[in-house]
Amino acid sequence: MALDTILLAVGPGDADRTERLADAVVDVAKPAGASVVLAHVFTDEEYDEVLDHLDSDPTGETTPDEVAGRHATIRELARAFDEAGVAYAVRGRVGSHGDSIVALAEDVGADRVVVGGRKRSPTGKAVFGSTAQTVMLNAPCPVTFVRSA
Repeated sequence: MALDTILLAVGPGDADRTERLADAVVDVAKPAGASVVLAHVFTDEEYDEVLDHLDSDPTGETTPDEVAGRHATIRELARAFDEAGVAYAVRGRVGSHGDSIVALAEDVGADRVVVGGRKRSPTGKAVFGSTAQTVMLNAPCPVTFVRSA
């Protein structure tokens, strides 16, 4: 199976693992010549909160893609992809994290989805976080889970 498009979906909890996420994606995308869709998914509440903190367009015309592009985690990952010579586009979505990631993977024709998560306790290892679990069970393609160190 050819690997043309990788969806890297990040959210509020991924700031501490941007280097691991970037390395995992570059390791796969660069040799394959794949492009990356770098996505940030916001719940409605998170999106409203971010808009309040940004100097957004007072007419309300700011798009989720623009908001995602201004997010620190996205900017850090974009720098890593620029340095590695990996092509990428930034996308933003508003909705439930897991379902929005799955829908975006379908929309962009992703060949692989990459999501992050935290290290879990021994009892928690049996179950991934709800977002990662939703993506792994419903994505239209293979999913790579990158955990924090």
